[in-house]
Amino acid sequence: MRLSFLGTGAAGGVPLYGCDCPACRRAASSVPHQRQPCSALIEADGTRILIDAGLCDLHQRFPPGTLDAIVLTHYHPDHVQGLFHLRWGKGEVLPVYGPPDSQGCADLFKHPGVLAFHAQRKFVPFRIGTLRLTPLPLQHSKVTFGYAIESAGATRLAYLTDTLGLPPKTGAFLRQWGRFAMAIDCTHPPRQAPSNHNDWHAALACIERSGAQRAWLTHIGHELDSWLLAQQPGLPEGVCVASDGDCHELDV
Repeated sequence: MRLSFLGTGAAGGVPLYGCDCPACRRAASSVPHQRQPCSALIEADGTRILIDAGLCDLHQRFPPGTLDAIVLTHYHPDHVQGLFHLRWGKGEVLPVYGPPDSQGCADLFKHPGVLAFHAQRKFVPFRIGTLRLTPLPLQHSKVTFGYAIESAGATRLAYLTDTLGLPPKTGAFLRQWGRFAMAIDCTHPPRQAPSNHNDWHAALACIERSGAQRAWLTHIGHELDSWLLAQQPGLPEGVCVASDGDCHELDV
């Protein structure tokens, strides 16, 4: 299984419009330090799925026939805004899987165009090509799923964003799942009372309690990048801060 981080940013991205913090100044002059909307490409045994659709150039990145499906964590704009252009295309229908949110985002459900939306149920596995995905409920301000993704060769990845901690049943699922890698929400630097998204300590606690063998921090905000610049904290073995464009071959 191959994991490619297409975007690793929180809402607003890095650099954040109008911000003059150290991380935003660095990103404004250095493309490798910029963060686009959080999304990832998963490839395994000929199957290709896009997780989240916040990138606004999906129609250019992925010509017709190059994706088997799009899988959404939730319907906040920074995770679905790329669909608003893509839907008006022509050709074969592109399946879009996501949580059971009756409102969705704006009029996507009313005018889906070439997109076919399929609501999934928590903890009920479904298949896309050679991949088996199990929706895992997360704790966020809108109904949100993470996904436990398993290839035909039993390589496993848990993709978990946006969330603040993990619900008990999701944590229990992961602890009995076996060996796996994880991409986890880490939006904020350490905070006394984070809300809707993990801060640094909450993200590391999710990794430790879940039993993941390898992990990447993603959905990163500009304040966290500034804190990382100033503090340069250490990370547990096997844990990294993801960057846009990172690609990893998973053999967990």
